[in-house]
Parts: sequence; structure tokens; C-alpha cells
Amino acid sequence: MRSWAVQHSTTFIFFNYITYNGQKNYSFVLYMNMGSYNCCTPSEDKSKQVIEISALLKMVAEESRLKLLCVLRDGEHCVCEIMKHVKLSQSLISHHLKSLKDINLVINEKRGVYVYYRLTEKGKEIIDLLFQIK
Repeated sequence: MRSWAVQHSTTFIFFNYITYNGQKNYSFVLYMNMGSYNCCTPSEDKSKQVIEISALLKMVAEESRLKLLCVLRDGEHCVCEIMKHVKLSQSLISHHLKSLKDINLVINEKRGVYVYYRLTEKGKEIIDLLFQIK
């Protein structure tokens, strides 16, 4: 495997390829305009924002939580209804919903013995943005 990087002005290009049977098979090519990456400047506000974004991405990167967000995208549901859409136990669904609630992506409302969950405005924005990714 061979890797190298080139930086010219505000452009950074990283190449990585593997030679197999005499042919180059590129496994990774990344191009970034470094001039637009001002988020990593040593600022307390930016550092806090990077930490919050990282925590959010870790939370929604988990497949089960993403499935729950997809179900809630269609409207509010109680855990027993959510169980019909995903193959997870009631306790695991409740655990994931609590985690999503802790970062303000879902809210809940107790009605009798049932607790209904729905997306917050932030949750709706996040799930809509995620499903724009191709």
C-alpha cells in the first residue's frame, strides 16, 4: 500500500492505493478545500461546538437509534408501536429513546400507562439532513 499527500495553497489531496497483480487499485481519495475548514481554530466556542457535533454524530451513527428516528419521522409512537417496526426488545428501544431524549432529538408524553415519543424540531431537522445524504 502506498500513500501520499499534496497540499497547495488551500487545497489538500490525500491518495491511498494498493497495487495488486501489477495494477493500482485506489482505495481512498480525499479532496478538501482547507480554506473552508475554520472550525478547528483554537476557539473555546468552536471547540465546544465540535464536541457537541461529535456527540450527536456518534448518537445517530448507531443503526438502532437511526431506525428509531426513522419510525418517529412518520409521527409519534409508543414503544409498543415502535416494536412492530424494528426488531428490538422493549427495554432496548426505551434505552435508545432515553439517549435520544437526552440530546434533545425526541420528547415524550405520558398518557395513561403508555409513553408516546415524537421528534423535536431539532430531531426533525437532523433526520431530514441525514436522509439528504446519498
